[in-house]
Amino acid sequence: MKFFATELRGKTVMTEDGQILGILDDFLFDLKTGRIQSLLVAPAESVETRLFQTDPKGRLVLSFRSMKAVKDVIMTQLAD
Repeated sequence: MKFFATELRGKTVMTEDGQILGILDDFLFDLKTGRIQSLLVAPAESVETRLFQTDPKGRLVLSFRSMKAVKDVIMTQLAD
């Protein structure tokens, strides 16, 4: 299923094991391939941000292997 990026912004991002990471704010794209490289996520209060790479705005920069939208949630398998 295909989505526009604007349809995904504002959705809750969680890992496959159910950990809520935060709210999807934006994406980083590879300009050569057009693929999404990373998700920029406004972290949930329960997330320990020091365990993740962050951008200057304090958003989590999440590289991922897979991502799927299920209703109002985006399930992601984070890259190692």
